[in-house]
Amino acid sequence: MSPFIYLIGIGCAIVVLILARGISHMGRGGIDGAKKSNKMMKWRIIAQLVVVIMVVIFVALGGNK
Repeated sequence: MSPFIYLIGIGCAIVVLILARGISHMGRGGIDGAKKSNKMMKWRIIAQLVVVIMVVIFVALGGNK
């Protein structure tokens, strides 16, 4: 199995952790919670983009051959 697939898995785990942290900030409420939640969601979008690009590269290189 390609080691690249492990990087994709780690990237997915990072996205989930960022999402969970953003949701926890949103649950705290208040202005600070909303600002921190919004910032975390921006980071989540960036992390998701990186993972999607990694998946596209993995598939373009032939996947799991």
